[in-house]
Amino acid sequence: MINFRYHVVSLTAVFLALAIGLVVGTAALNGPVSENLRANLEALKKDNDVRRDQVNQARDELNRNQDFATELAPVVLAGKLATRKIAVVSLPGAEDTADAVTKMLNVANATVTARVRVEEKFLDPNYSNELLDLADQSSQVSIPVTSLPRNSDGVETASALIALTLLQGTTSPTPDDVTAVLTGLSQAGYLGVEDNAAGGAEAIVLVAGEPATDKEATKKSAFAVTVAAQFSMNRPLIVAGDGAGEGTLVAGVRSDPSLVKKISTVDNVSTVQGQVATAMTTTERLVQNKIGQYGLGTGSSSMVPSAAP
Repeated sequence: MINFRYHVVSLTAVFLALAIGLVVGTAALNGPVSENLRANLEALKKDNDVRRDQVNQARDELNRNQDFATELAPVVLAGKLATRKIAVVSLPGAEDTADAVTKMLNVANATVTARVRVEEKFLDPNYSNELLDLADQSSQVSIPVTSLPRNSDGVETASALIALTLLQGTTSPTPDDVTAVLTGLSQAGYLGVEDNAAGGAEAIVLVAGEPATDKEATKKSAFAVTVAAQFSMNRPLIVAGDGAGEGTLVAGVRSDPSLVKKISTVDNVSTVQGQVATAMTTTERLVQNKIGQYGLGTGSSSMVPSAAP
């Protein structure tokens, strides 16, 4: 008769056999598996080191290219914009780039009459009606309301007002009018304005950063194009942006059959090369009265315009 002790001994024997099998199997496989894993890790480490060296080399080459463009700028630009008056306007996120563009315009001996920063609030559709009312209220005697678009688009009306304030025209605003318009929009949070901003510019360089990505991104991109359209209404406009992909201002201009014929664009302004190209494009637009699309993105004809004589 099989008793309980027999079952215990049998089960113990089974578990003992399994344990011995695991130990023997592990010992047999441990060597080859470990060696294989070690070899794979060494290969991955070497590949990672190679990739890191390639990235560092590419970064060094980019920095050298930037340094080359910086050193070349005075040779290419010096004196090209002497006596020319230019206003620089930046869209949200592009203030630092606008500073760099301004430096390149100075290298070309341009006179920057005004530095204006368009704030996020200006392109926010929730403030369009308030912006419209403020634009109407800010109009001065030398910038009558009748000179502005006759519609209910706050961004369009305010952009037209800014253009009339900053640019030369048949009736140029007085210094007091310029101050009043820019101060009114600045105090309401729509603009940021550097001291000593003046009117009388022959052209505007509009610097754009990356497009908005929030739920109002589509409307904000459309409003940026509206700003550009109004700025280009009566005087030359150069749009310098960071990329030419969907939603960017550069793409908006280049895809518009009307605007692309009267607005020059540069799509790599975040680089020193693009900043030099922006100053060259401004020279081409003012001195040679030519319009072109430059950079690396879709719709560009070349990286830079031909050097002006």
